[in-house]
Amino acid sequence: MKNTILILIFSVFFVISCTSDFDEINENPTALTAADVSAKYFVTNVQTGVYSPNRYPYWRGPIIHTDRYAGHTTFGFKECWWSDGLGYTYTAGYTGAVWGWQAGTNGTLNAFTNFVKEGGTLENDQFYAIALIMKGLYYQRFTDTFGMVPYTEASNPDIITPVYDDQKTIYKGIIADLDTAIGLIGSNTTTGVGPQLLTDNDLFFNGNMQDWKALANSLKLKVAMRAHEAVGEDFSVAAATQAITGVLGDKDALIKRDTEISTWANAVYGDVWHPFYGGGHWNVGSVLLDLLRDNNDPRLTKYAKPLIGGTFEMTKPTSGTGVALYDKHMNFLISHLEKGTDGAGNSMTVTQATAADGTITITVPEGTHYVGQPTRMNSKIKPYLWTKLFSKPADYITQAKNQGKPIAPQLVMTAAESHFLLAEAAVKGIGSGAETHYQNGLKHAMRLWDVSDADAATFLANESIATLSGTKAEKLAQIATQRWIALYTDGAEAWAVARDSGVPANLPGMSSTITDNDIYVMGDLNGVFPQRMRYGGDAYNKNGDNVNAAAATQGADLQGTKLWWAK
Repeated sequence: MKNTILILIFSVFFVISCTSDFDEINENPTALTAADVSAKYFVTNVQTGVYSPNRYPYWRGPIIHTDRYAGHTTFGFKECWWSDGLGYTYTAGYTGAVWGWQAGTNGTLNAFTNFVKEGGTLENDQFYAIALIMKGLYYQRFTDTFGMVPYTEASNPDIITPVYDDQKTIYKGIIADLDTAIGLIGSNTTTGVGPQLLTDNDLFFNGNMQDWKALANSLKLKVAMRAHEAVGEDFSVAAATQAITGVLGDKDALIKRDTEISTWANAVYGDVWHPFYGGGHWNVGSVLLDLLRDNNDPRLTKYAKPLIGGTFEMTKPTSGTGVALYDKHMNFLISHLEKGTDGAGNSMTVTQATAADGTITITVPEGTHYVGQPTRMNSKIKPYLWTKLFSKPADYITQAKNQGKPIAPQLVMTAAESHFLLAEAAVKGIGSGAETHYQNGLKHAMRLWDVSDADAATFLANESIATLSGTKAEKLAQIATQRWIALYTDGAEAWAVARDSGVPANLPGMSSTITDNDIYVMGDLNGVFPQRMRYGGDAYNKNGDNVNAAAATQGADLQGTKLWWAK
């Protein structure tokens, strides 16, 4: 019932948000006023608009693109409807859906901001602080996906073709807005009293404004550290220095998944996983799973399931290029499978039998071992990549709605990420306590996935990766790797971490261009690591001159064009 009421209220809100001048509300005798409705009823839709779209862009954004660009998941197994080249080769419709969702979110956010700012119909400085923080969260993800995007002119109703701003301008604007929000919140703990009191409509913090202030500091630190040492950057040290004492140290900003709401309101992985059956599924990427498995990380069983296993006939081709590649493909696959271990660390035995025609049949243990699927596999090797040979995401991640079972939350900003950022800053000479923050990041990352404190303590005490060591560059790589692992299910941010840090270095195309097209997909990227998504067709149709100007500044509108801060 609550969801229905929110949707009805927001329908009115959306109509109002489409007007060119929000002051018209005051002149319209039938318009909403603060006496009729509180700004709190609009917070939920702003939050879900940024992070939880409906199934259409959710499938085309996180599932097809960013989760796979991050290396966390992969298509391309034998039974899959697509090779793993999907996304690495530009598809206008899929890219357009992601652009449409992200670019369109500004309208909802801007409408909310105009309602609650000084002079707005629902004026409230605490809600305005929330609006500024949400704006920062939104633009950080938007610009880190596409690069230059409309920012300074994007919310001006008198400008229909806004300029595309460079990332330095956007980052500095985000920090300025966050500073304003932090100042507005001050020592306040709530948004007000009576109708102005925000509670459960706030999916992040139930209305606790000090938590919102901490989120602002964590985001400020993230933006500062990502910009640090980028060409022409002149603000990161000061911003990071200001932020480090006020971040989310022990709380997480999450969106708890609604287990009942329609797939066309706020989608989850299960909304694609279950209706699409086996051909639309995905497997866990091998780089992620290897890092968990090979370091006895207790999150392994939380992130993934053991492979199903069994016996598989790898039919040898009798004609075509596959004949000459057969031995190479078999050697690649079998050597990869033999790296698998069970939950106790025991290696996986791969039994082979060769028929008279050269066809190899392999047998692997059933339901006991963990093996991730290599990413960016091409159509040549696809016939041998049986999905039962690889680990799939844990049920908690792909859980369907309306079954009374919990679903993994949407990550916004976690205590783990905050501590990893503090560790990174300390290694770079901003603040101190790198080792403490690194280990606190690991502890919080474990807790987020219900790993017991005892199991986390065992990991910290026994695994070399749990202690920072080596050169400055090696320590930064350790921190970035663990941050990348902790961002599982938030591919957009994990992908940004990889592009910014250059790790994990063994992600295909990361440290060197892929050249083996017998096994890997080159795609439109020609073997390099994906650096951004291309602008949607709608951007060209409505604002082509400014899109072209952006491309002239930051580089061609291609997936391989590096962003301002990328390593």
